Amino acid sequence: MAVGEGSYVDLRVSDGTGMRAYVVRPDGGAGRHPGVIVFQEAYGVNAHIRNVTRRVAEEGYVGIAPELFHRTMPGFEGDYTDFNTTRPHLAALTPEGLERDIRAAYDLLVGDAGTDQERIACIGFCVGGRVSFIANSIVPVKAAVSSYGGGIVPAYLSRAAALHGPMMFFWGGQDAHIGPDQIQAVTGALRTARKTYVNIEFSNAGHGFFCDARASYNAPAARQAWSLVRSFFAVHLSS
Repeated sequence: MAVGEGSYVDLRVSDGTGMRAYVVRPDGGAGRHPGVIVFQEAYGVNAHIRNVTRRVAEEGYVGIAPELFHRTMPGFEGDYTDFNTTRPHLAALTPEGLERDIRAAYDLLVGDAGTDQERIACIGFCVGGRVSFIANSIVPVKAAVSSYGGGIVPAYLSRAAALHGPMMFFWGGQDAHIGPDQIQAVTGALRTARKTYVNIEFSNAGHGFFCDARASYNAPAARQAWSLVRSFFAVHLSS
């Protein structure tokens, strides 16, 4: 589907801070479109995340990517070869702040004239994978995707019982940051809570395998993952 030019909008978060979000809309077609929130990696709403947001819009969804580092450095775009630049911004993230940011992005879609407020989902990568899990626990999304989402264990594992929509998880079997014990803890918590989930491990992929700007990019795994995301959203966001 053709899409419009992406643009930034300014959101007001409930703690009084301002947050930019990158938005891309499908072109043409009458009526309201489902919405998808795209949660960034540790490197900000950079070219990769903007591209994912555009790809979301090409599937017929209103895509929005909120800048989660707005309290420490609005507009931050990190260097994939220099993780140290991201550390202070990651360290400044708090559960309370993330919840407020999630609600601000969700409320924008709910109040948007071109978005179907009953059909909203989210997807996140790296730290955004964790945020996607959190979002599913606090706002009524229809589906959520977490790609190599570190940090769910142990801090947020108790939220499994509160998940609203089905979850899809992607992991890299060679991820040095997220071990099998963490994956098993996440899926075990969802199983115990009797939540619907899909769990996928790409055995030969590492952390960040979906991002073509990273050295860890794995093209076959990325293609398969996107195909599965498209199918997952098509099922759960259908009218």
